Amino acid sequence: MADRPRKTRAPRAPVSTGPAVDPAAHVVLAEIGAAHGVRGAAKLRLFAEDPASLTDCGPLVLSDGRTLAVTGLETAGGKIVARFEGVPDRTAVETLRGETLWLPRERLPALDDDDTFYHVDLLGLEVVDTDGEKLGTVKTIQDFGAGDLVEIDRADAASFFLPFTQACVPEVDLAGRRLVVAIPPGLLGGGVPEEAPPDDGTGEGADDEDRS
Repeated sequence: MADRPRKTRAPRAPVSTGPAVDPAAHVVLAEIGAAHGVRGAAKLRLFAEDPASLTDCGPLVLSDGRTLAVTGLETAGGKIVARFEGVPDRTAVETLRGETLWLPRERLPALDDDDTFYHVDLLGLEVVDTDGEKLGTVKTIQDFGAGDLVEIDRADAASFFLPFTQACVPEVDLAGRRLVVAIPPGLLGGGVPEEAPPDDGTGEGADDEDRS
């Protein structure tokens, strides 16, 4: 049976937040970037799956607790560009550069698929293998163009990525704050041993392989 990818839904949590926003009660939809033009528009780094959620869910919250309504969206040069209520010009929008736009969790639409998850709910989950051995915690969810990848942070080694598929992530236990993963052979350095050197008649090749 072909491996079937699991599904996720953005928004994703940023690395840090302002003091007025409780990450447990909010999710971030976008980050405000550089100004676009002179009439108060700005480019966005979008974390939401659907850009329309920026206008459909009501006023959004900045990290310091202020609210900001997105009044319009357009695409320019492959980027999402937004206009905001009460932000009339380039000077005003430049003061918002780098701000994150948060949505209270109670306004998130319910997920109607048991195999779909919000990114923010996966972050920080303990990661164990199928034998119950702890591997680390979920650090980020990334998509480099070939589907979602779970980045697993390990205390004593480099982090690594694992495809967010049913084969690699057979169990997602949100209530227990745990992710069960099946590590593909060779991913963590187990690998397939290198081919032994040919025996030249002296027996050195075989002996070297036995000691490796």
